[in-house]
Amino acid sequence: MSTGDGQTPDEAAEPSGVDLARVALRAAREAARARGDAAQQARQARRGGGLRSGARADGRDPMALGSAINRLITERGWETPAAVGGVMGRWPEIVGEDVAKHCVPERYDEDERVLVVRCDSTAWATNLRLLAPTLVARLNEDLGHGSVRMIKVQSPGGGPKRYGPLRAPGSTGPGDTYG
Repeated sequence: MSTGDGQTPDEAAEPSGVDLARVALRAAREAARARGDAAQQARQARRGGGLRSGARADGRDPMALGSAINRLITERGWETPAAVGGVMGRWPEIVGEDVAKHCVPERYDEDERVLVVRCDSTAWATNLRLLAPTLVARLNEDLGHGSVRMIKVQSPGGGPKRYGPLRAPGSTGPGDTYG
């Protein structure tokens, strides 16, 4: 019996020498590709998870300073203190030039949401105490509701002096002897 090309069925089932060479070459290429892929994966694992330098962007690329700072603030949960710090930089815009010349924000207590402001005279401290509810409303409007609960105004004295040759241990200054 003959197949249509002059070969018997037994001859058609057996590959010829050229066909055997093609099959062997294909098998060798696939084995080499598999070995190369395995070696490349091992190299990438040693280098830290497959990060390679090249023209495409990856996690190691430099980023803009503003983006890096914003990312750090968000990751650490510093949004409110950073916003209050921005308020301290814009203090003259918020309270006005006259008040800003005489009253300076010193610190912000995040736990109690209190902004501490020091004034250069008792008259300005009194004035700022009268303006405090309006300023709290303005600050909360700017920063978000509840960011500042209260403004604590401090007068210029700054507390008792803790130095001098005639200071008695435990005294708070000249006012502690008066009734």
